[in-house]
Amino acid sequence: MHAVQGRGRAQRAAVPAGEIWRRIEDFFAARITALVAAGIARDRLILDPGMGFFLGGEAAASLVVLAGLDRLKRGFGLPVLVSVSRKSFLAAVTGRQSPGELGAATLAAELYAAAQGVDYIRTHDPAALKDGLLVMAALGREGRAIG
Repeated sequence: MHAVQGRGRAQRAAVPAGEIWRRIEDFFAARITALVAAGIARDRLILDPGMGFFLGGEAAASLVVLAGLDRLKRGFGLPVLVSVSRKSFLAAVTGRQSPGELGAATLAAELYAAAQGVDYIRTHDPAALKDGLLVMAALGREGRAIG
């Protein structure tokens, strides 16, 4: 998992949103090389770009990464895991402060990530995510049937 802090606990860090992709790509290039050199099969790796505080203290960095998750998959050709559930950047976008109030925002971000092709989503509400994914799949099937 990528984190701008490098090691230790996630904390607010000042990282301009425009730099975040370079940092993520440099991190994974180095980590993948090191892990493969240590004998870990490349096909056993899953990439997690980190979200929220793991990308810095500004909501913009998480939004930039969420909007470009397909870039991570294309760039490294590995499965991607994302965890946006109840993250602080969603509170910044919605103005809601309590994690318990972030259900709708979380689901929207998770469905967006799924549409970007992520392979794994860590969530606090698996039932809502399952329902959302079922609706998206049904809409996709119906859209293909009509066209």
